[in-house]
Amino acid sequence: MIHEVDSALHALIRREATGARDIEVVFDAPTKEWAGRRNAPTIDVYLYDIREDLRRRERGLLNEYDDSRQVTARVLPPRHFKLSYLVTAWTQRPEDEHRLLSGLLSCFLRYEALPEDLLSGPLAELGLPVPIMIALPPPEDRSFADVWSALGGELKPSLDLVVCAPTDTGRRYEAGPPVVEPPRVSMGGKDGWPPYEEGPRRTAPAPPAERKRRARKRAS
Repeated sequence: MIHEVDSALHALIRREATGARDIEVVFDAPTKEWAGRRNAPTIDVYLYDIREDLRRRERGLLNEYDDSRQVTARVLPPRHFKLSYLVTAWTQRPEDEHRLLSGLLSCFLRYEALPEDLLSGPLAELGLPVPIMIALPPPEDRSFADVWSALGGELKPSLDLVVCAPTDTGRRYEAGPPVVEPPRVSMGGKDGWPPYEEGPRRTAPAPPAERKRRARKRAS
C-alpha cells in the first residue's frame, strides 16, 4: 500500500507541480549528509510517520457476492492508515525553493483525494477514495521542529502532506452453500419418514348424574 501511494504522489507531482523536467522527485530522508550531496533541483517527499486513523475503523463483516448475487464470503472492512510526508524543495536559491513549494501547494489543493487514474494495484482494486490533506497543523504530540531534530538537519520551509490510504486486512471467511429448497415435513410415511400411527381414542368421563342413571338402568 505504501509504495502504491508513493507511486501516485510521484506521478502527480511530475504531472502538475514541477513544470520542468530537470527537477528530481525523491523519497529520501533529508539529513544533513544527504543535503550536502544535492547538486540538482530536487523535491523530497519524506515519509516520516504511519498511524491508523481510528475514526474510520468499521465493525462487523462485509458480504462478498458472485454474479448470481449469492454470498460467497465475508470479509473484515478495510483499515485506513494516515501516511504523513514532509515535502521540501532543494535548490541553490531560497526564491526557487519557495516557487517550487508554491506549485506543490497549488497542486495538492486542487484535489480532495489522489486521482483515480494514478492509483494502481490493491489500492485501486478496493475502489475507495484516498483522501489527501495538505499543510494542516501538526498533531499535539509532535512538531515539525522535532522531525528536523531527529533528522539532524536544519529547519527549512516544508509542507506537511497526509494521505489516508485504505488497506485490505486479508481476513476472509468463506460462506457455506446457499439453501435452495425448504426442508420437507411429511406425516404419511413418504420420503423416508416413518408412518404416523394414531393411538386409541379416549373419551371424557360422564357426569355423576349420568353415571347414576346408567347404574339404575343396569340394576333393573
